[in-house]
Amino acid sequence: MIDHDQKARRDAIPPVPGVPCDAEGPVFDAPWQAQAFAMAVALHERGLFTWPEWAQALGEQVRAAPAQPGESAGDAYYRQWLAALEHLVAGKGAATSKELVRYRIAWDHAADRTPHGQPIELQANDFPR
Repeated sequence: MIDHDQKARRDAIPPVPGVPCDAEGPVFDAPWQAQAFAMAVALHERGLFTWPEWAQALGEQVRAAPAQPGESAGDAYYRQWLAALEHLVAGKGAATSKELVRYRIAWDHAADRTPHGQPIELQANDFPR
């Protein structure tokens, strides 16, 4: 059964070049890729940036940080996606670069202590003091 509201929301957002899709919409290799995608869409919907701004930021990251040896195309693309998102978030003043680094360190700590396949959850002791 088709969810017409979901289809309308999907159709309202112009396709983002390079996003792997099937007939239902974007496809992802890992949950973190879907989360990165969802964050960008949510921030766009809240007016933090326009799609042309997003396309420019993503294009800059794709050119600046190509796929690394052994990195899958999906991982490379969403690594670039996150870098573009961080650039826009900091550039628009929604978070400082220092705050983004603080959360990246906390995420790395949380990921290190989380068993493979389990959800990563941030805790207060994951953040640098």
